[in-house]
Amino acid sequence: MKASKSVATALVLGVLLGSTPLLSQAQQRLEAQPSAGAMVADALIARPLLAVATLGGTAVFLASLPFTALGGNVGPAAEALIKTPAEAAFRRCLGCTVSRRANEL
Repeated sequence: MKASKSVATALVLGVLLGSTPLLSQAQQRLEAQPSAGAMVADALIARPLLAVATLGGTAVFLASLPFTALGGNVGPAAEALIKTPAEAAFRRCLGCTVSRRANEL
């Protein structure tokens, strides 16, 4: 019962964090030098939650893989459930809200 609750929580968190809109150019320039408070909050709160969301998304992806494969959308499912939260957790700079990949696009 606890495992399904934590997976559901991680999935909801991943959806919420993955669905935030991209920031404007001015906000991206300001975030090039995030504050110390933003870095601390990111390191202590956001990164662990994003890592949990990545693990939860991986579990949901694997559980739904047979159905996703039948529907022919394995790539988009992997992108949404695994790649997006993993990039937010491990690729963006400490304190930034946009990953390097989003900045490069």
